[in-house]
Amino acid sequence: MISFLFRLSLLFILPEITGCNSTPNLNTSVANQLPADTTSTEIVISAVGDCMIGTNYPNTSYLPPNNGDSIFRYAQSFLSASDLAFGNCEGVFLTGEGPVKQCADPSKCYAFKMPDHYVNHFVNAGFDLLSVANNHVGDFGDVGRTNTKKVLTQAGIHYAGLQSCPTVSFEKDGVAYGFCAFAPNNGTVSILDLENAKRTVQELKKTCQIVIVSFHGGGEGAGFRHLTNGEENYLGENRGNPQAFAKAVIDAGADVVFGHGPHVPRAIDVYKNKFIAYSLGNFATYARFNLKSYAGYAPLVTIRLDKNGNFLRGEIISFIQEGEGGPILDPSHKAALDIKSLTESDLPSSPIQISETGIISLRN
Repeated sequence: MISFLFRLSLLFILPEITGCNSTPNLNTSVANQLPADTTSTEIVISAVGDCMIGTNYPNTSYLPPNNGDSIFRYAQSFLSASDLAFGNCEGVFLTGEGPVKQCADPSKCYAFKMPDHYVNHFVNAGFDLLSVANNHVGDFGDVGRTNTKKVLTQAGIHYAGLQSCPTVSFEKDGVAYGFCAFAPNNGTVSILDLENAKRTVQELKKTCQIVIVSFHGGGEGAGFRHLTNGEENYLGENRGNPQAFAKAVIDAGADVVFGHGPHVPRAIDVYKNKFIAYSLGNFATYARFNLKSYAGYAPLVTIRLDKNGNFLRGEIISFIQEGEGGPILDPSHKAALDIKSLTESDLPSSPIQISETGIISLRN
């Protein structure tokens, strides 16, 4: 644990940053001087997929009961117990008005904006890190993107994935983390530009002990549960090649890769000792989402890494979303069993095995 005096000294040594929130700015040689955390030999990271916990557009009828206070009640203990908790922010924070996106078919136009104060639900649940690289971050134009950055910064949640905010570096419990996020959508850092993605990771790795990458990619829905090992197109849009992308960023130095976007779980893997989740599906998506069958499976993945970012073991904690949504624990382990089946089918040579209750271990 970093001492108070050491933390205080950083305030005078390190320059204040602009853009993505970060405490402190580790893009200096000082990052390499961070003392190691001697209280544990492992780093515990929890991750979930898409989170959109109610929208006040087109009206407030799409907001959850009790002001959303209980939306993460079953997941909070797992997220808060981790050294770092990650999710994908599927939409923007915007209490007020903004220019809503235009759709060819208004009846199928989904625009998501959570009231500003809903960020407290993420804070109270234990989230440290959110991706803002997805197809809904532009639902309310620059107004929505700017307000989301302001709200997350004020709440102390780290984020990245916009062209105006491609990366973030921060320290927690003596570990220097770097994070970057990618998507195929306007205003985000492109998942299609592998060379830029590799350069971004390489730069983060120069000063950060653990580099986490997330991507919003691949086709959507039950028809895209299985990996294709190729570029995936959906509604005329190139959604990238998730497998090529994940391996490219790991080759460049990434330690963990979290995928989301298909709205259903997909296989997981370990490549060069680094963990990959190809899609964490939906997790907390209240109203306006199809949560039938696989789309209602809501995995929470907890992984343990050594200090070099190598995967040691993990667990898939199965939640499920029913009705209008909100994750509740699933004693039948549907999410874990689904990911187990997909991994065995799509990645038969993977070095990991998954038990029927979701325990992830390396094969002997």
